[in-house]
Parts: sequence; structure tokens; C-alpha cells
Amino acid sequence: MSDLKLAVFDVDGTLVDSRQVITEAMNRAFKRAGLGEIGYDRTRTIVGLELTEAVLCLAPSDYPAERIPELATFYKQAFVEMRSEDGFNEPLYEGARETVQRLHDEGWILGVATGKARRGLDIVFEHHNLHRYFTTLQTVDHGPGKPHPRMVLDAMNETGVEAEATVMIGDTSFDMAMGRAAGVTALGVSWGFHTVDEIEEGGAHTIHHDFACLDRALHRFEPGKTGDAA
Repeated sequence: MSDLKLAVFDVDGTLVDSRQVITEAMNRAFKRAGLGEIGYDRTRTIVGLELTEAVLCLAPSDYPAERIPELATFYKQAFVEMRSEDGFNEPLYEGARETVQRLHDEGWILGVATGKARRGLDIVFEHHNLHRYFTTLQTVDHGPGKPHPRMVLDAMNETGVEAEATVMIGDTSFDMAMGRAAGVTALGVSWGFHTVDEIEEGGAHTIHHDFACLDRALHRFEPGKTGDAA
């Protein structure tokens, strides 16, 4: 068996603290559509899904189906506007860069599986100078989004790493369900959008409450031994 190990990270709510900016962008989109503010408590439940599916979940049941793509466009436009405004900030979570750097230095292959489009991912990664660490970048541009396993399967196919040597790291039930469906170890983190209960329901093998805890779990991880990532 190969010695390669693959860590696939979610982005929003896992590496990057985007809770405030995603909520504000969704609020602007819904207000532009004449639907009023949507708020964090509802917005957080759909983060990670492909955008059109996400706004469909949030829109009123009687909202015309033909206007869903327009609502998604309003969200993208809001993000473009916000990035040009003073004070815009999508910081990395404390400890994120250090964990990514350590894994890279130790020979892990690093990947991303995100509900973002590639353009949005590139903007975030360029801002934080993260591209150099990651070998495989899986987005919703080329196939089904979460919780479908496609992105994790594509990451494994691209890197040549087997499922038993792969971990999926994320903050939502969608990440955990995707990882489980792909047959990999699903490591939940509690600092993002979904609650611990929701992450557990998604199928997390273990849940970690800060990057120091996650770092220790990854250090102990051995391919084929899911229980070691605890």
C-alpha cells in the first residue's frame, strides 16, 4: 500500500471564517429580490451546498422557480460588491495556516472540496496565499456538489490516494455525508456553521473543537484505522 495520505478540507467555516460575510451577502440578495433579510440562523443551514440549491432551500415555498437563478446571481453580485468595500474581511481561523503548513511539510497531499465556484475559491486562496499548499481543488463547477461524494472521489482519483488513506475535514453535515459516501474518514470541526449535533447526524467519525485538537488527530491518523483519528 502507498504511504500517501490525503487531507481534503472544506473552506467556508473550516479554514476561513466567512460567517459574517456569507450572511451579509445572502441578506443583500434576498432584500434585492424583495424578500427581506434572511439572517444567520437560516443562512448557516445551507452553507456548503451549491449556490442555486442553497437559495432554493432558503426561498419561500411560493417563490417562482424561474427566479431562483436570478436570486443566486444577486448573491454573487453582493459578494463582488462587498469585496470592494472598506473593512471586508474573510480571515483564516486561528491555527488553520499552521496545520496546513505542518501537513504539507510532513508529506500529506492536501485538497479542497468546496461549495464555492473555482473563481471564488481562487480569490480566497490568493488573498491568503494558500494555493502553494494544495494539490487538488474540487469545486462545484464540474459536477454535483455536497453531499454527493463526487468531489472527494475526484480528489482521490487525481492524487492516486486510496479511500482508507483519505480524510475529509469540514464543519457541516454535508461535508460528513460526502466523506462517508466516498468511504473516507470524516472529521468534523465545531467552529463553523453547523452545530455539533448536526455534524454528528451527518456521520462524523469524530468532532474537534479547535485546530490544536484536529492537528493531534491528524498526527495520529493511520490509513485503514479510522478510530485513530479521534
